Amino acid sequence: MAITGNEFNYIRNLVRERSALVLEPGKEYLVESRLQLLARREGVASIQELLGRLRTDASGGLQRKVVEAMITAETTFFRDVRPFNSLRKIVLPEILARHTSDRTLNLWCAATSAGQEPYSVAMTLREDFPAIVSWNVRFIASDLSRELLERAREGRYSQLEVNRGLPAALLVKYFRKWGSEWQIHPGIRSMIEFQEINLAKPWPALPRMDIILMRNVLIYFDIETKKIILQRARRLLKPDGYLFLGGSETTIGIDDSFEPLTNDRPCCFRLRESCL
Repeated sequence: MAITGNEFNYIRNLVRERSALVLEPGKEYLVESRLQLLARREGVASIQELLGRLRTDASGGLQRKVVEAMITAETTFFRDVRPFNSLRKIVLPEILARHTSDRTLNLWCAATSAGQEPYSVAMTLREDFPAIVSWNVRFIASDLSRELLERAREGRYSQLEVNRGLPAALLVKYFRKWGSEWQIHPGIRSMIEFQEINLAKPWPALPRMDIILMRNVLIYFDIETKKIILQRARRLLKPDGYLFLGGSETTIGIDDSFEPLTNDRPCCFRLRESCL
């Protein structure tokens, strides 16, 4: 059975309350398909039976699973060319040059999904900046979804997933075959500390960051939530730090403390001098 308008609104409100993610009208088909998948995984005969259990879920476990089911986890290795070019050519050379005395680097990937993005950054560090192995690097990767975080920690991907964006040379160098899957080398996995963090809720204690990657996640929040998240990111960034957003995201008109690194389709932002 298709979900009713009232059932859709119930899910919308639950997801917004738990995660601040906005499910716009017209997304009924998306909610229905993902609830069907979850119902099968939970051994429930129908969406309506699943919703009945959800309304009496005292532990909150099923609520969490429903919220996680609504999270879009679409990502690839080295997603988009521009941010990784900016990392290699501008951002990392500049930051590393400034930190040659203390040899520390702090990074946060704030919407890690199944791990492709943080592992892409880690491989970039190893490939283009090999001296980083002797530095004190704190690399945190977080997500709202426990299921996605578990996948990211394992670092195991299907042939289709490694075919999407991952150069063959890096696949051979940094992955090993594991049955029908590929698992990233333990040396790369050990570079990253995975944490469960809900961006819309109070953040845990985090170190001041040189780089924050918050790509393709702000698009799912309303304006007020975006403002709160960007304000927190501003406070967390070091004065000379950088914030990376997705290709369709911007700080312009939301938090004017930031300015784009370039004026050409900006994907990277830094704090204005007047706001330091």
